[in-house]
Amino acid sequence: MIFSIVVTGAPYSSQAADSALRYCKSLLKLEHQIHRIFFYADGVHNASELAVPPQDETNIPSEWAQLAEQHKLDMVVCIAAAVRRGVLDENEAGRYEKNSHNLTPPFVLSGLGQLVEAGIVSDRVVTFGA
Repeated sequence: MIFSIVVTGAPYSSQAADSALRYCKSLLKLEHQIHRIFFYADGVHNASELAVPPQDETNIPSEWAQLAEQHKLDMVVCIAAAVRRGVLDENEAGRYEKNSHNLTPPFVLSGLGQLVEAGIVSDRVVTFGA
């Protein structure tokens, strides 16, 4: 079965991001496919390279990046929601004349069309929200 996942919760303000991460790991263990993981609203904070949780807590943004690299997952961050919340890649930082960027690779900025396409391609779209 092909899944796409939508994450709308920030990594440390609700259980949404952690639950979505665990769900994705379970899907992969069960040999399902994940077409895309789409981060929207406050979920875009999962893509910030600047998150520094205490050492005794899970580094959720880092866990997402590791999972994506390990399984070659498509990690899309809604560009409008990200820019509004200060999550920028190098191109957007330059466009808005900011001194730095903080989007963690392998996350990429893109539009809501990627979410629509994910819904068309996937058998199931599961949302984890705050």
